[in-house]
Order: sequence, then C-alpha cells, then structure tokens
Amino acid sequence: MMLIVGPLFSGKRQAAMDILGWSREELEKRAVWDVQDLAASAEDLPALAENLSHRDVVIATEVGGGVVPMDPAERAAREAAGRLTCLLAQRAETVVRVFCGIPTVLKGKLP
Repeated sequence: MMLIVGPLFSGKRQAAMDILGWSREELEKRAVWDVQDLAASAEDLPALAENLSHRDVVIATEVGGGVVPMDPAERAAREAAGRLTCLLAQRAETVVRVFCGIPTVLKGKLP
C-alpha cells in the first residue's frame, strides 16, 4: 500500500496518478481518500487502519497544522486522524508527502 499525505488541495490525487501512471478512473477504483474523515467515527483505529491497508493507495489530508479547535469533538477528530495516519504509515510500503504538488518520499521507493 502507498500512503500519500499532504495539506488540503496540495495535489495528492494528481501526484498519485502521475506516480503510478493511472487515469482518474483507475484511481477511483483502486484508491481511497479523505480517510481522516473516517477516523473521527471509528471505534477501533487499528482495525480501520488494517482494513484500509489492503487498498493500493490511501490518501490522507493533514489536519493538525493550524489553530487548535475550541470544540472538544473537533480536537478529538484531529487526534484520531493523526493516530490513523501514523498507523497507516507503519503498514505502508511507501509513504509520500505532497506539498505544492511536489511529492517527497518519506518511506520506501516509488514504483
């Protein structure tokens, strides 16, 4: 599994298509994105990470940079998203961070 992380609108999906040579249609079939949204409602983050790790590509938006929310539920959601991303990074063969459309390999090698 390849994990691609980065800020909102940083070019993560386009980077996945460029790196893997996939069309948008193939990306939609073989990848899952916005997994940080799944973390907030997950009762078992390790089980969710294990389930997601069977996909070819998992894309997560970084949500922890910036002002800490006043709402406790929003803080908990950010915490869960960060923990899920860490669990996914442990399971991933390759981890890529995309910033300003530029992919940087953090773990493993690009295909």
